Amino acid sequence: MPGVLYKKEREVLEYIAQFQKHHGYSPTLKEIAQATGHRANSTIHTLIRSLVEKGYIQKVDGNTRVLKILDQKTADRMLGAEPSLELPLMGYIAAGKPLEPHTDPNATFQVSASMITGKKTAYVLQVKGNSMIEDGILDGDFVVVERTNQAYNGDIVVALVDNNLATLKRFYKEGERVILKPANATMEPIYPTSLTIQGKAVGVIRKYQ
Repeated sequence: MPGVLYKKEREVLEYIAQFQKHHGYSPTLKEIAQATGHRANSTIHTLIRSLVEKGYIQKVDGNTRVLKILDQKTADRMLGAEPSLELPLMGYIAAGKPLEPHTDPNATFQVSASMITGKKTAYVLQVKGNSMIEDGILDGDFVVVERTNQAYNGDIVVALVDNNLATLKRFYKEGERVILKPANATMEPIYPTSLTIQGKAVGVIRKYQ
């Protein structure tokens, strides 16, 4: 039975599984580092070595593009038997409040594989509030997010504002000023003093009870 997965190891393993699902081959150390937010390839090398030692993946000698996921249950959980993926359900996001983690740190959410590009690690957040209702994102919806620290005008982003408040808004840059705009005519835009882009929304899923 494979060993316990730590958060950073899980992120790397999830990205490898997602990338292989889309491309049919393994990502490079550089691609994994960029997708999971690590600056050094050596860090990824260490994490992969740990995954190999724990029995999750196997390197194929002579081919740096091949990393075989050995644990079938792990692969099935992350990719599913159908063309879908099990992404981590990270928590809840509401306008003007800190990101609230999910009560179950191992919670996952199944999404269509076609919803993501496979170029970045992806995760899911549940929306609280009505700040994006005019874009069809309602209270209780699940937003599929790809990790990135870059955004372009019109992108719907997960942003950390003034170092502690997380929000889901449309990103716009006018000159040197960044504006985060809600999709709700009753709400005012945000003009952050400091801003960190944590991801870009690529899909919305609504569950009907």
